[in-house]
Amino acid sequence: MKNILRVIVVDDEPLARKGMLLRLAAFKELEVVAECSNGEEAIAAVLTHKPDVLFLDVEMPVLDGFAVLKHLQSEMTHLPYVIFVTAFDHYALSAFNVSAVDYVLKPVEAERLQAAVEKLLRAYEARDDHKHKGQLAEVVAKLTGEDTAQILGRLDNEQPVMNDKFPEAISIKDSGEITRVLVASIDWVDAAGDYMCIHTNDGQTHILRRTMKELEQELDPRLFVRVHRSAIVNVATIAKLQMLANGEHQLMLTNGQSVKVSRSYKDRVKTVFGS
Repeated sequence: MKNILRVIVVDDEPLARKGMLLRLAAFKELEVVAECSNGEEAIAAVLTHKPDVLFLDVEMPVLDGFAVLKHLQSEMTHLPYVIFVTAFDHYALSAFNVSAVDYVLKPVEAERLQAAVEKLLRAYEARDDHKHKGQLAEVVAKLTGEDTAQILGRLDNEQPVMNDKFPEAISIKDSGEITRVLVASIDWVDAAGDYMCIHTNDGQTHILRRTMKELEQELDPRLFVRVHRSAIVNVATIAKLQMLANGEHQLMLTNGQSVKVSRSYKDRVKTVFGS
């Protein structure tokens, strides 16, 4: 193949990123033009360099790999070929049922990367734009639940294909493990410094490194309400709103937990009760 494919590597783990760069150096058909440590850097680099290929980490703080893909869809007509890099095992991947060019599991094995690159080169040589669109539509359909035919129609009309559907789950990385927490299982969230404590209906607390504002944007406002600058509550868990002797308000949740309501969010909370 005469063309050298321009590559961007995205991974928030420096060692994993360095390892991928070393392995990709063995492929004369590939040229790494940028490396990124987070989703925001990835979006900027893709828009600047217009790469042919994106080696994209799935699990990253703030903007994960799927969020990066979603944002790029709103900015670009033609996405680069995507190979996902993930710590998820095969069972977790089957839940995503990703139909991108390929995926490789961490820690990346040389043989598996070789197979992924070979598959990439075959896809690129074929230059089958219709097939590429079909694969992308399948990815988006699995992530959003939308109809594949409708997504292909938007692609043919050069329209963004990702919708604004809120995620059904939040992935939380901790000590080399990734926990997938269903949004529907979240009772409430409170801030603890630079971290979020996500309290679920099974009595567990998951620690997420993200700001309250960033997390709030990922939660459907019809299902979750901000009650304090450091607290978000699942509307379905609210049992009652109480006025305290000092004039302050608090929510009582169905699990017995009380959550303080700040004055600036009081009116927003009252709309839950239709008042």
